[in-house]
Amino acid sequence: QLQLVESGGGLVQPGGSLRLSCAAPGVILDNYAIGWFRQAAGKDREFVATIRWSGGRWSGDISYYADSVKSRFTISGDKVKNTVYLQMNSLKPEDTAVYYCAAQPPGGVTYDYWGQGTQVTVSS
Repeated sequence: QLQLVESGGGLVQPGGSLRLSCAAPGVILDNYAIGWFRQAAGKDREFVATIRWSGGRWSGDISYYADSVKSRFTISGDKVKNTVYLQMNSLKPEDTAVYYCAAQPPGGVTYDYWGQGTQVTVSS
């Protein structure tokens, strides 16, 4: 059973940065897609970014972002650490949410595995 563990959330001032991590202990994420989603209080969960393992490496070319985070957030992967990161810059109060990472298995079309979430709060 694939387990995902997020970390890196916290409180940051507007304009600040955070880096979230999503680790999969004991599992090699070959050909998985890893996505980041977020859910603000009282709102539906929304897509943030996704990256797919391709050709033996996390491919920066096969990544997608929600319009609201383009040019501010960057998703990347570390093959050695089997970890996916979400670098978040120029944070805004509206980025406040619980952030979840999720895994889509090879050949799958849905994100079947989810982490427990990490809180990100952007406030002065």
